[in-house]
Amino acid sequence: MAAERIWVLADDRPGNVAQCLGVAEALGEPFLVKEVRYNRWGCLHNLLRADSRRGLTRECRKALMPPWPELVIAAGRRTAPLARWFKRKFGSRLVQIMDPGWPGREDFDLIAAPSHDAMPSRPNVVQTLGSCHRAVPSLLAGERAMWEERLGQLPRPYLLLVVGGTTKDYRFGVERGRQLVAETLRLAGAMAGSILVTTSRRTERVLEAVIVAGIPEPRFIHCWRDGAENPYFALLALADAIVVTGDSMNMCSEACANGGPVYIFSPPGMVNAKHARLHQTLYAGGYARPLGGDSTPWIHPPLNAALDVAREVRARGLI
Repeated sequence: MAAERIWVLADDRPGNVAQCLGVAEALGEPFLVKEVRYNRWGCLHNLLRADSRRGLTRECRKALMPPWPELVIAAGRRTAPLARWFKRKFGSRLVQIMDPGWPGREDFDLIAAPSHDAMPSRPNVVQTLGSCHRAVPSLLAGERAMWEERLGQLPRPYLLLVVGGTTKDYRFGVERGRQLVAETLRLAGAMAGSILVTTSRRTERVLEAVIVAGIPEPRFIHCWRDGAENPYFALLALADAIVVTGDSMNMCSEACANGGPVYIFSPPGMVNAKHARLHQTLYAGGYARPLGGDSTPWIHPPLNAALDVAREVRARGLI
């Protein structure tokens, strides 16, 4: 039996890949990450791609070599035909994050669907609170240890600001950035410590400039750059409270792994209905509050759906 009996299918959606990695790491076994790259046929409906490698580049198909996996973890619609191909050809068990779409939902041994997706109940579907992510306690502890000394001169407590950006549905413009800064500073004033900031791959430079210009000392600011060192998980671990923009379901879920106060910035017209449902679920569960509302500190259990999915994988005997 191969040492790595678990494969993660990693396509061109970083948020999806992070969710798969979170589940794989939560299982605590060696795993391989297999890059999935699409050609022009990769945009075809899954009805046409079926349970096949159709839609993958030649290099991607050639890289799929034995020993074959016992368990395949993937996310999103476009990986579903390849995952189903593994099951048909080699009997691999399949864990899919989010709805794989039609046809073939019944081929998956487990579909982990966030409750805000409102996916119909099925025997192979488990609903999660928030998105799966990698911010498990062990990772956070390790990242904290590597970065804590670098921030040692900044006075506590730490308020972390996690900034997303424009989505396919809504633009995150300069005025909204100024509003975010103003509301963050009001909260920081009550805490009287330091502000830590991290941007993301979707943060446009003009929005980044507004954030950088508006956050006073004492501060630590990390502007995301492709390939650069990223202290994101360390900042999550070190934060005493977190402000997160509501445009990313993954970032909102990751913020709630901290266990401390989480404030979501989501003014009217910023997010779609699915994002709004997640925010309301987090508010109702006591994991987060809207930024600008009640700022009384509180604590909550750390939230990570990846740990729940890993437990379900074990309970169903999939690995």
